Amino acid sequence: MNDLPVAGDLGELAELVRNRQRDEELYVRWSKGPAADLRDGERSRDELTGVDLPGLSANPLRVEPWWGDRPVEVWLARRLYDYQHLGERRGPQVRPWVLAGRELGRGPDNEPLVACRRPVAWVAEEVLEEAQRIVAAQGTDWGPLDRGGGA
Repeated sequence: MNDLPVAGDLGELAELVRNRQRDEELYVRWSKGPAADLRDGERSRDELTGVDLPGLSANPLRVEPWWGDRPVEVWLARRLYDYQHLGERRGPQVRPWVLAGRELGRGPDNEPLVACRRPVAWVAEEVLEEAQRIVAAQGTDWGPLDRGGGA
């Protein structure tokens, strides 16, 4: 499973989202990858309470209808940017990857808990850098959803 294709830029990631199968949803997950997640029984753990969660904590990549004709790449940039702290906090082997999955429920942060139908692709480091540039170009003071970086 470590030989997954790699989405090398936001355009490639956008193509994955546009070309997904009609009956599947794509999610991004920050972890050591599908081999580790599937070996661990497709469970996540709530960091605050230590509770095992019934599924993999992930974030949907589906573009919502209200987004209209805006660029899919900007949508995806935000999805990646908002959670980039997970890679920084959880260690050097943690990186984002895309999976096709089925939602089983919601976690304590209202995140989808997903059963993996199939791993789709790794997300390259260059995509994260591109996402940061796109978010910065939006001209707002907007930070990732990291609760742990307080003063």
